[in-house]
Amino acid sequence: MSVVLCSWGNTIEGGTKEALTLAQQFCSATGADLNWLVIGGAGDGDAAIETAQKYGVKNLDRIADSRLEHFGPDALVEALAQYCEQQNPQTILFNQTINARLVAPRLAGRLGVPVLMNAFGITAKDNCLEVVASAFGGDTHCAYELASKVNVISLVTTSIVAKPVATSPGPEIRNISVDLGSVDERFKVTAAPKTEGPRLEDADIVVAGGRGLGSADRYALIRELATELGGLPGASRAIVDDGWVESSHQVGLTGKITRPGLYVAVGISGASQHMAGCSAAKTIVAINKDRDASIYRYARYGIVGDCLEILPELIRAAKA
Repeated sequence: MSVVLCSWGNTIEGGTKEALTLAQQFCSATGADLNWLVIGGAGDGDAAIETAQKYGVKNLDRIADSRLEHFGPDALVEALAQYCEQQNPQTILFNQTINARLVAPRLAGRLGVPVLMNAFGITAKDNCLEVVASAFGGDTHCAYELASKVNVISLVTTSIVAKPVATSPGPEIRNISVDLGSVDERFKVTAAPKTEGPRLEDADIVVAGGRGLGSADRYALIRELATELGGLPGASRAIVDDGWVESSHQVGLTGKITRPGLYVAVGISGASQHMAGCSAAKTIVAINKDRDASIYRYARYGIVGDCLEILPELIRAAKA
């Protein structure tokens, strides 16, 4: 029996170590081999080997092909499908990034096997896998029994703590060959937002604004408070869709998945789709004039009032 975590990119993505931790714990309990498949530059060099050794990876599998340079979904799915045909893993894991949400279900469809998203726990039970996953933006936890011999599972890693194994031999490095000559990406990206500097996913402090701000120009208050606190500004999908701020700031199910020490939600109602991106924060502070807003169910601290009156006071206090 073997388990594989599928990754791609030119750097090791956030959440990978947490996903490897869960995979390694499952393998230790079941006696399965842990493989880590890396497509792209992230699999090269000492960082990948060191990470694989720390987290008990038996085989570090690498795929390199010029058609995978831009990590288009058609090429990725084809490469992953050929890998699975060659190596026959029984449990195929993904770190649930935005791109993995697209690729994991397509791979499952190609292989004709079940797929389960939003998972954060896996155990073996009798002749099946018991997988615990979140639903409704984290409001509900569901336990699924997967009886198929092969399963695709996408992991939400915000609640998983990375834990290196005590001792582990170095991984065996295997270069996997695939034939992508017939692949032609059906959709081509002609323009994409470019982000520079710190990533929202890595921030320890996030100040996020929503429609409660009233207008796009008032988002400047969110930016200012985030700067004064040493954090980064975030946004709800509503104001991204309205064009107030670019999509790289979006927090939520279809945006960034964050796990900061402090998350300040300003003028955000607390819909499940948004909370999926911030519910793992250690401390959530909510500012909303509606005392019945859903956000208060998640917040440790709440301020009921007009955010346009409260934000300037918080900025002054942060500057003091």
